[in-house]
Amino acid sequence: MKLLVAAMASELAAFPDPLPGFDRLVTGEGKMKATYALTRALDAGEYDEIVVVGTAGGIDPQLAPGAHEIATAVQHDVRDLDGVQGRHVSLPAVVSTGREGVIIATGDSFVDDAGVTAVIRPMGAALVDMETFAYIWVAEQFGVPIRAFRAVSDGAEDGALDDFHAAIARCSEQLRERIREEYGV
Repeated sequence: MKLLVAAMASELAAFPDPLPGFDRLVTGEGKMKATYALTRALDAGEYDEIVVVGTAGGIDPQLAPGAHEIATAVQHDVRDLDGVQGRHVSLPAVVSTGREGVIIATGDSFVDDAGVTAVIRPMGAALVDMETFAYIWVAEQFGVPIRAFRAVSDGAEDGALDDFHAAIARCSEQLRERIREEYGV
């Protein structure tokens, strides 16, 4: 059995419930809620794979619209003891799904500011979100393979929150199609 994970129920609006071969988990937004909910789910059940779907802000102007697979995640809202942005004091700087794809920068705030994206972009990220780093890290702790797909909901700059709210249904449809292509369900 696979575990289909999203931060918000609205990100799963286009997915049938139940989806054959998948249990469903809605974690809530942010790294702490994502960590807590996924840890509880993995502690309670056995899964052969975690499949994350959700929205993300696009910060790479060359990135095409649509749903993208995530290769690695960094945290954009942490600093180590030397003040290095993106380096946590006790967590790895980068976590990986083991798949090919894009880099996503995870942080606990909704990014909607050009100044913030200018700081994140040099980290190599094409997307920003609030959960992916946590999902990948938890999956690693449990030794469960993970794939993550994020649909571009907004440009992560001025007006992004308005764009995000308007884009959730479209993103859910794009993610549903991607899961249909990848898993045949």
